[in-house]
Amino acid sequence: MILGVGTDLANIDRIAGTLERFGDRFRNRVFTETEQRKAEKRRDTVGTYAKRWAAKEACSKALGTGLRMGIAWKDMAVSNLPTGQPVMHVTGWAAERLAEMTPPGHEAIIHVTLTDDHPWAQAFVVIEARPIVMPETGPGA
Repeated sequence: MILGVGTDLANIDRIAGTLERFGDRFRNRVFTETEQRKAEKRRDTVGTYAKRWAAKEACSKALGTGLRMGIAWKDMAVSNLPTGQPVMHVTGWAAERLAEMTPPGHEAIIHVTLTDDHPWAQAFVVIEARPIVMPETGPGA
């Protein structure tokens, strides 16, 4: 079942201006060390930051809070699987909110997709509750 959906559109030029104006202060407030390392290795550093910004906004919307109620930017972090697929990790208050949303007997799965076409970066997040399947044990299992 779907627990939440969020999307966000970020202007890459706006993120570039913010990075230019505030530099590390902005990076360290919003992005985890892993996200910063990923962005700094990319040819399109600013686009990478903008996509992750959009992903955090979209995730906060899917959690039903937006960026309020105690949620912090770093409570949501994007990394990539070896295939390149982005994945969202939540900690702190975002993880607590996710646990509150998740029905008993279910696990929450956060799906995220990112795209950009200058000057726009977009993210879409869907939070799914999937029933937990317990392995059968005992004779005849």
